[in-house]
Amino acid sequence: MNKISRAFENKKALIAYLTAGDPYLDKTKEYILAMAQSGADLIEIGIPFSDPVAEGTVIQSAMERALKNEINIDDIFHIAAQIEKEALPLSLPPLVFMTYLNPVLSYGYEKFFKKCKETGISGIIVPDMPFEEQDEIKTIANKNDIAVITLIAPTSNERISTLAKNAQGFIYLVSSLGVTGTRDKITTDIGAIVSQIRKETKIPIAVGFGISSPEQAKEMVKYADAAIIGSAIVKIISENNENTLKNLKDFVLSVKKELL
Repeated sequence: MNKISRAFENKKALIAYLTAGDPYLDKTKEYILAMAQSGADLIEIGIPFSDPVAEGTVIQSAMERALKNEINIDDIFHIAAQIEKEALPLSLPPLVFMTYLNPVLSYGYEKFFKKCKETGISGIIVPDMPFEEQDEIKTIANKNDIAVITLIAPTSNERISTLAKNAQGFIYLVSSLGVTGTRDKITTDIGAIVSQIRKETKIPIAVGFGISSPEQAKEMVKYADAAIIGSAIVKIISENNENTLKNLKDFVLSVKKELL
């Protein structure tokens, strides 16, 4: 069974995102372990890409910093393998890649998903790959026990049934139109969309895009199974000073506390 299901067992889950290599790879390892210890139930690792069309300025800047350090996919796999070893006896939450199709295609599908399995990665999110084209990677990914996560947007409407019935791991419900980034208010009727999805599947639903505070996360899990926080975490990491690690731990703890 894919490890992703563990993240949602008998609780409302916190999914935390960071960009690999920002500001440095050794910091990425440190921050992932810190978030795991602080209560993150699943961690998304963003693979830096030069044209991240779904990302707002915060994550774009993080990817630019990582690329300036010449971070590559092999570096990220190496860190993932180290994290899995160093996390023991700590119970490491499932790790999922957030990436764009080009880096995976360039690396080679067979090689990429084989390495995912070897280094403890449980899933992949590819925001620029339409659902109708997922079969391009799904067969190879599933052969290596890697779930291909489906995104559902507020505008999915009549496609929700098809998307939900074929989802793997969890459904990534996009809270707002546009790109990633913190928002003061989320106006989408999340409850209505979740209700529609629930008619089609029992797979967990995680809400992301724009969630930036413990209070917003608490509001989202009134309807969904998990809240995804990315830009707010990346903002903390971008400080890159002596307080960053403590601030990151405190933030993750504060969000998790609201989900209990």
